[in-house]
Amino acid sequence: MKLIVVESPTKAKTLSRFLGDQYSLLSSKGHVRNLPKSKLGIDIEKQFAPQYIIPLKSKKIVGDLRKEAKKADEIIFASDEDREGEAIAWHLAEVLGLKPDQYKRIAFHEITPTAIKEALKSPRAINIDLVNAQQARRVLDRLVGYKLSPFLWKKVMGKLSAGRVQSVAVHLIVKREEEIQKFESQEFWSITAFLQKEKGEEIIEANLLKKEGEVLSKFSIPNKKESDEIIDYLQKQNYEVVDSQTKETKKYPLPPFTTSTLQQTAGRKLYFSAKYTMSLAQKLYETGLISYHRTDSVILSKQALDQCQKYISEKLGKKYWPGKPTFYKTKSKRAQQAHEAIRPTNAQKIPEELKTKLKGPSFRLYQLIWQRAVASQTAAAVFNNSRIDIKAGDYTLRATGQNIKFDGFLKIYPIVSKEKHLPELKSGDKLQLKEISPEQHFTQPPGRYSEPSLVKELEKLGVGRPSTYAPVISTIQLRNYVQKKENRRFYPTEIGTIVDHLLSEHFPKIVSSILTAEMEENLDQIAQGKKKWPSVIKDFYQDFNDTLEKKYKEVQKKDLTKKTNRKCPKCGAPLIQRMGRFGEFYACSSFPKCKYTEPLATKKTGVKCPKCQKGELIEKRTKKGKIFFACDCYPKCDFALWDKPTGEKCPKCGSLLVEVGKNKTKCSNKDCQVKKSVKK
Repeated sequence: MKLIVVESPTKAKTLSRFLGDQYSLLSSKGHVRNLPKSKLGIDIEKQFAPQYIIPLKSKKIVGDLRKEAKKADEIIFASDEDREGEAIAWHLAEVLGLKPDQYKRIAFHEITPTAIKEALKSPRAINIDLVNAQQARRVLDRLVGYKLSPFLWKKVMGKLSAGRVQSVAVHLIVKREEEIQKFESQEFWSITAFLQKEKGEEIIEANLLKKEGEVLSKFSIPNKKESDEIIDYLQKQNYEVVDSQTKETKKYPLPPFTTSTLQQTAGRKLYFSAKYTMSLAQKLYETGLISYHRTDSVILSKQALDQCQKYISEKLGKKYWPGKPTFYKTKSKRAQQAHEAIRPTNAQKIPEELKTKLKGPSFRLYQLIWQRAVASQTAAAVFNNSRIDIKAGDYTLRATGQNIKFDGFLKIYPIVSKEKHLPELKSGDKLQLKEISPEQHFTQPPGRYSEPSLVKELEKLGVGRPSTYAPVISTIQLRNYVQKKENRRFYPTEIGTIVDHLLSEHFPKIVSSILTAEMEENLDQIAQGKKKWPSVIKDFYQDFNDTLEKKYKEVQKKDLTKKTNRKCPKCGAPLIQRMGRFGEFYACSSFPKCKYTEPLATKKTGVKCPKCQKGELIEKRTKKGKIFFACDCYPKCDFALWDKPTGEKCPKCGSLLVEVGKNKTKCSNKDCQVKKSVKK
């Protein structure tokens, strides 16, 4: 009997469908060894050697594996082909006490019969360079987390954490918020004329473009006064076409998904979080529907290219096939081009045929992956772009239009593009002015990060790996450093801002995207066998530890508190403002002798409690930090709502209306028949 060990029960179940009775399949359920939670677990004096243990949850699994390994004629490790998978295979070999000639290592990019059979034909040794790169990252993150987090506990408050990539992510969000708060808006105006050749004919919408042949800048019309002067001038002019052009342009398909672009696109199109996207992709991979989902490559295998060509030619028609495969180059500097892009394992498995097999979210993600991969090999879309330049005295206006001539890849992967038709006009044609419309604008501050835009920025800066983005974004929310609010955008919390400012001032290398990206480059060089991991860790740790010891002496907790003129009602000592996980609060300065605390001024809603008619609804938080709204007469009145009350009442039942989204409200009464959200 041959024993194949994988890391996932679902993966084992899928493989068992392809392999015969001569194979036994077991799952390690992830890593079977890890660093201990109770201590640092790294021997700094011995080349930063990790002190691995078998966690309690893995002891039974390891026991079962050892029993099966003794009975097996051959042992094969088939964990994923990335660094994490390589490390899992290495740890398995270590806990089973196997020498290199006592096991085989296979890897594959997709879970299909063909891929598995090919992998079994050509087993290889464990790639120790990949293992070392994974170990280096684990040790590095442990050193930062277990050394820097206690500093935050002592100087700020307990239950805080710091990490290389998470600190950079928080720093980006905090800096963006500061940019928004400092932003000064600038006014500008635009002018649009509505014209037609003859009465009853098609209206042409033309925007002011030039004055005396010079292109107007964004701020050429800075206020209403100047806008009115231009409009007054234009209303007295004759309008004549001076140029009319139509040009054919092509729009080419996007490359198939990488991990990062999948997370970004699923976030924008499907509103999935990065964590949820990766969870769904993991299941699709393990059930054999898509190729491996942790990759930064945009390459498609010959088999995949052939499948796409067949589908496009047979199902869409030969005009949709560009005549040869399309190859893409990655923009990522550290892409591992030996891997392959995310794609369906069989392009002939069209999404519609899997609707009964896949649940809603899984189906939508598979559909997105299938569309993107197949569309990447489809012919370009062709557009007719038109423009008409119109003279009006000293000014020139321009009307633009666009029409699809050939949909190409858009037939598979639709991209929202508004068609706008322009009538056929030629130079010299006279036009009649129907209306002139001015519009006031103000420059907008940079937008707050959403999950997709944060992932994009981290990738652009070279911080972390695509596979780390989902857990990092999850962690910074769990720690209450940032919160998602309007339009699913990230806002830094008070504690997130304080921690970021503290790290920025005293540990600038930790929040520096440049230095963090340099460390990622070092990890890549370890994976390629070009650097030794203990020396990389040593170079980082010496400076980091020296700075940490220095800052323990320099930074005082009292410097992070604010004095007040108030006295503690319990013992009479001065009250100070301290920082808690969910913001600032009053605390007795004689702590721990006196443990009196008091919240700062509560956020009021101005809405009278509908139950007792005496109290006011105020914003409060649960122990886990979730916001709710309750009567300030509690415990005499226990009225509470999860959603913010607007102060208005439901026209149907008289209960309070509450906010449930941007410019939307609903009735707070669950039994009310008026359940549809209404515009405020």
